[in-house]
Amino acid sequence: MNEVVTNTEHDLSQKSLIIFDWDGTLMDSIGLIVKAMHVAGEAHGFSTTDEAVKSIIGLSLMRGIELLYPQASAEQHLAIQQSYADYYIHASTLPNQPHSEFFEGIEAMFKQLLAQGKKLAVATGKKRAGLDRVMDYANSRHYFVSSRCANESGSKPNPQMLLDILQETGYAVADAVFIGDSIHDIQMANALGMTSIAVNYGAASAQVLAAEHPTYQVSTPSQLIELLTAG
Repeated sequence: MNEVVTNTEHDLSQKSLIIFDWDGTLMDSIGLIVKAMHVAGEAHGFSTTDEAVKSIIGLSLMRGIELLYPQASAEQHLAIQQSYADYYIHASTLPNQPHSEFFEGIEAMFKQLLAQGKKLAVATGKKRAGLDRVMDYANSRHYFVSSRCANESGSKPNPQMLLDILQETGYAVADAVFIGDSIHDIQMANALGMTSIAVNYGAASAQVLAAEHPTYQVSTPSQLIELLTAG
């Protein structure tokens, strides 16, 4: 599914700044996030579903835990957060894991976009320590001119992350496009009137994402790459 938009305001060839969500958009990490949340919750006597976990991806970790386990105390929320982090960090350092890799073609897309003169940035629900760790693991830090995390700018769909990136890079809303896989991503872009691309291969279904009215919508990483690099 790839929505065609003719409004020149949303012409991707005219966008100088490409801002990406991380998990489920660039990196195949949704399965690890779901597993880590199950392990963390169950370690403290709580359970949830795969779909519920997917629905909070993109939010800050603590906000997601509060929504998943409203019956837990503040102390239990903190304990679940620590258990999640412990499991995620351990699992993400294991070799040859799908969650340690970009989706097929993504890194080549970075290089092509840079060759076209585009600037790349990241706005993620991860904490700074988590983003730094995975960027270093994937040797990808050099692709991005700016990045913002939930513990620096507020949890999605608060658009402060995008505003911070725009301020740091000197671009306007009209110069940028934001790409994400969750409703929180699209809601964040819509809050600023920023061009958005929803990807259906991450946390949320095509139908759920379409209800948020993204500017474009794609079903596979290859469709995203084609859309972004066509100009």
